[in-house]
Amino acid sequence: MSYRPSDIVLKKYADVLVNFALGGGKGIKKGEVVRVSASESAKPLFIAVCNAIVDAGGHVLSNYAPDDEQGDKRRAESFTRYFYEHAQPHQITFFPGKFLKGLADQIDHSIFILADADPHALKGIDPTKIMQRGVTLKPFKDWLNKKEWNGKFTWTIAMYGTPAMAEEAGLSEKVYWKQIVKACFLDQKNPIAKWKHVYRDIEKYRSRLNKLSPKIDRLHAKGPDMDLLIKLGEKRAWHAGSGRNIPSFEIFTSPDWRGTNGWIRFNQPLYRYSNKVTGIQLWFKDGRVIKSSAKTNEKLLKQMIATKGADKIGEYSLTDSRHSRITKFMAETLFDENMGGPFGNTHLALGMSYRDTYAGDVSRLTDKEAARLGFNDSSVHTDIISTTRRTVTAHLKDGSKKVIYKNGKFVL
Repeated sequence: MSYRPSDIVLKKYADVLVNFALGGGKGIKKGEVVRVSASESAKPLFIAVCNAIVDAGGHVLSNYAPDDEQGDKRRAESFTRYFYEHAQPHQITFFPGKFLKGLADQIDHSIFILADADPHALKGIDPTKIMQRGVTLKPFKDWLNKKEWNGKFTWTIAMYGTPAMAEEAGLSEKVYWKQIVKACFLDQKNPIAKWKHVYRDIEKYRSRLNKLSPKIDRLHAKGPDMDLLIKLGEKRAWHAGSGRNIPSFEIFTSPDWRGTNGWIRFNQPLYRYSNKVTGIQLWFKDGRVIKSSAKTNEKLLKQMIATKGADKIGEYSLTDSRHSRITKFMAETLFDENMGGPFGNTHLALGMSYRDTYAGDVSRLTDKEAARLGFNDSSVHTDIISTTRRTVTAHLKDGSKKVIYKNGKFVL
């Protein structure tokens, strides 16, 4: 029988997601509509979240689905796998616009619970089909993004550990869940109060970065696994927390993609489309990936980079080791991109930029102006992670330099 967290832990977890993560740290309001997405493996947390929404006076729109499992000849395979194996081109590119536009207009918030019954459920599926489906559904994401930029939509992503996820990480279910509990402060008497305390400390460094940003020309990240120059760009702000992703300890921005030069190697694996890509190394010139390699699944990496806009940087992020309680590899980007450890972590994303890192009123930022400022647009956003030692130096416009991050900690 698989491990199940206690009702107390589940109630605390749901409370954090509904009454803190949504609403930019303030929770939902009476009468607001929340779409809750989960698979059957996450049923205990799904129920706790739905109950918490009802208790807060909100409305639940359920998006509850069967688990995706690879299956075998003796039993039915998942619908998702069957779809990609048998769907014709017109089915892959079908966009239910009326339905999704109505959904985007209706919901005020979204909670997505990650829970993989089989991390390799889609292994062997042609990844170009999955990528094409992502391109097809991009308008739905665009509608939600614009709604978010106007302050009318918030979202969060959380994780419910499964036996298969724990096995993928090389941990027992109990140890895997212990990491979830610690990372989300569910072992605290009042997790929401603890989250607010931690975010106040993170905010100190974010504010200092934003004060420095107008003076920064570029960032230089250097260490055994990287020598990378990143142009910050005009009118850039750094973001952190705000409930997007639980847990989240990173401070991030979306730089001007055109000014990325150098190389970076990632010591953490990338999980994409039920495949594990390891030993990734990227070389950039004038903002584009000009060369890429991987120890495993290199073909998939190259196919992914070939997606429109996926050869450009969309995000640069740093996590301070003093904030994160995650100490083990979890085989899930949500946690691994927030790992603490001796050197914290850095991750960059290939693909879509976060336009809300614009230092101004993002609701008034046009597509044309966003392109002029070097914000990248794509149907994908792929985070790749390194936890090795690095020093990040800001090269200022007056010719001086300032170290902002060293040995896993912000130092400004």
